[in-house]
Amino acid sequence: MYNAEHEGRDWRFYIQDMLEFGEKVLSYTEALGPDAFIADSLIYDATLRNIELIGEAATHVPTDVRESHQDIPWRAIVGVRNRLAHGYLSISDSVIWSLIQDAIPELLPRLRRLLDAAEQERP
Repeated sequence: MYNAEHEGRDWRFYIQDMLEFGEKVLSYTEALGPDAFIADSLIYDATLRNIELIGEAATHVPTDVRESHQDIPWRAIVGVRNRLAHGYLSISDSVIWSLIQDAIPELLPRLRRLLDAAEQERP
């Protein structure tokens, strides 16, 4: 996905963005159970937006980086983004809750390791 606005931005910034969006998701939902999460439309909407932004940032990570870090489910991340952004094939609340409880907590340490490794490789 090409966007001239992002031309020249180092891909590491997108990984950092993904981390920040994921941390927001966990922060917004940490004191909630699934029913309270679904009932609070402000938190629900903010959480979905940040999940969508994780996927948007992932689209800007170069293919060679994604291919060399296959422990990160890039396709699934972008797929969730597409489903949320375009509103087709809506995602059930139970799937969203699973992303919050399982997928994002598993993703964040992987992104941190990728970012740490990339920083160590910088000249």
